[in-house]
Amino acid sequence: MRCCRKLHIHILFLWGVMLSPSCGNNVPYITRQGFTQGTTYKVIYGSPDGKNYDEEIEQLLLRFNASLSIYDPNSLISRINRNDTTALTDEFFRTVFGKAEEIHKASSGVFDITVAPLVNLWGFGFTSDQPEPDAEKIDSLLQYVGMDKVRLAGNRLEKDADGIMLDVNAIAKGYSVDVVANFLEQQGCHNYLVEIGGEVVARGVNTSGDVWRIGIDRPDENTLPGENFQAIICLKNRALATSGNYRRFFEIDGVKYAHSIDVKTGYPVQHNLLSATIIAADCITADAWATVCMVSGLEKSVELLRQHPEFDALLIYSDNAGNYQTYSTAGLCLQ
Repeated sequence: MRCCRKLHIHILFLWGVMLSPSCGNNVPYITRQGFTQGTTYKVIYGSPDGKNYDEEIEQLLLRFNASLSIYDPNSLISRINRNDTTALTDEFFRTVFGKAEEIHKASSGVFDITVAPLVNLWGFGFTSDQPEPDAEKIDSLLQYVGMDKVRLAGNRLEKDADGIMLDVNAIAKGYSVDVVANFLEQQGCHNYLVEIGGEVVARGVNTSGDVWRIGIDRPDENTLPGENFQAIICLKNRALATSGNYRRFFEIDGVKYAHSIDVKTGYPVQHNLLSATIIAADCITADAWATVCMVSGLEKSVELLRQHPEFDALLIYSDNAGNYQTYSTAGLCLQ
């Protein structure tokens, strides 16, 4: 699914970049920036009483990282992946696992957090493995993939085999955005934007009193994030997540292998969908469904979106001539 490690050839992060607002109303807005989960974050919030919650936000993200970061060898999920029998699940883990089960079922198995052995094999995961597109090895790892092979039993995760590992990159980052957003709501903040690694929750208005605006990158391999937007989305009281294959891939013998893995075949997907942006009520949902679209491809994604009118979406794909085209849902607010 998603990773933060550079591979041979090149891999770049995909970002939904916020367009900076100007100051304009009487509520003091506070900005906090930092690093978490192997990426950057930015929080802008209007604090009714002027109180600064930067330290609380930082501590919240540290606790989240200690639970669900697959890049922290001491995190809860890393211990579970190592089959540490003393590892007890926490609320963060159980929430992500429950949502992963829900979307696994709703996507007919496309979304599957047990994909970790395959992601690592292809060099997109949390181990130091280099890409090994070997059919025999892939077949041997498929026995460890499948949500039916793991389950929560009280405060423990049960596995059918020790070789089963979880990769929650395609859902945890979105959930961390929700966690910070929920904290701000509890403090009485009703105008804010939380962005972690390009996943966003926006509520109320920006410092100009206008709706928050999110720039979606044009899917060019050779431009930096934020240099060239394909679209600008107005985001009001919703969450947004973007997934894409055009910046994170490696190439062998002229064949590009993207980071989205089909758990049914064990291979990276091959299709013309370059980027999927999903807008939903919460970011954990948007994050996971953006990955579902990137694995499913254009035609299946369009059909899935028709079945889920609660989402809005922007899909960017290449046509037969190599030109960029877009598909958007009717409710999407574009500037």
